[in-house]
Amino acid sequence: MSALVPERLQKLVDRCRREVDEGRIPGCQVALGFEGEVVLFEAFGDLTTDHRLPTYSAIKPTVSLTVLELAAEGLLDVDAPVASVLPAFGTNGKEAITLSQVLLHAGGFPHGPMGPAEFADRAARLTRYGQWRTTWEPGTRFEYHASAAHWVLADCITEVTGRHHADVVTERVMTPAGCSRWLAIPTADQADIVDVVSVGEAPDLAALARQFGIEELPATEVTDDALLAFNDPAIRAAGHPGGGGITSAAEMAQWYQAILHDDGDILRPEVKVDALETIRQTHVDWMGVSANRTHAFTIAGGDGQAVMRGYGHGTGPSAFGHGGAKGQRGYADPSTGISLGFMTHGLDKDDLVTAKRCAGIASAAGKVTVPLD
Repeated sequence: MSALVPERLQKLVDRCRREVDEGRIPGCQVALGFEGEVVLFEAFGDLTTDHRLPTYSAIKPTVSLTVLELAAEGLLDVDAPVASVLPAFGTNGKEAITLSQVLLHAGGFPHGPMGPAEFADRAARLTRYGQWRTTWEPGTRFEYHASAAHWVLADCITEVTGRHHADVVTERVMTPAGCSRWLAIPTADQADIVDVVSVGEAPDLAALARQFGIEELPATEVTDDALLAFNDPAIRAAGHPGGGGITSAAEMAQWYQAILHDDGDILRPEVKVDALETIRQTHVDWMGVSANRTHAFTIAGGDGQAVMRGYGHGTGPSAFGHGGAKGQRGYADPSTGISLGFMTHGLDKDDLVTAKRCAGIASAAGKVTVPLD
């Protein structure tokens, strides 16, 4: 058992406010959950607590958990080939790729292209899957699939339910957690969503590569232009399953509190163990950091690399969560009982600046409680 320390909670607030006061971002929201409820929700700069913001990849666990729940019902099999559900996928070296490998970013198609024109066109997406090729042997490594993997998962959800993936995700893992719809927000319901903006200075990529001891940084589709595209109401309405979530920091903290304290109202017990505890992906990323992933979350771990996974100094090893591009963050820490939501609409061009911000805020959040005797 733990207790909140008001002075330490204020330090978390001050740490977030400083990002705005010192001009690094135009605004942010921070929320903290504890003992089943949100105990802190504040906004700074040009944001208010009434605003919603893009989650980017922090939406991914909601889709993954929905897949796991459908598998627990027998509608999907995570150990079966994706092609057994989506036959169009089974081409060009992808025939044997399993749903489990897709969930673990081990499918070997990290840069499978999917343009905005295809986001709302399922027939076009199925055609696109047939064109994708693997770039490395599935199951042999970890390489983050920023968009491709969760589009495949979304269409598997639709294939076995006959419904739009966002409707199923909302029904299965959002509404039971007391949260609103995060995916596929109708254009008529977007008035409170704040547009994102680029801030800061772009880094010297060559110098950064040398700092990490590599010739060049890995290619990525998560460009500034790609992120700014989520200001488009039509793209927000399409429900991009790997990066198109829309919510507030308070709902992020609330959702993680609900998952942390769930006793079967949201997830089946076997799904909760799989998603929160069973690490299945330990291959290292391009920085040499073990992925430390379950089928749904990144686990902080006790190997000294938790900060590299988006957590803070002092975060418990069993903390589970997922970040989004440019610092959107949600996680829960069973060792302290807290959950954190942090959101900003200021997308720093330098990912190292973002990483330092995440580590600082998560470190402050990790100190807001003390154990009770």
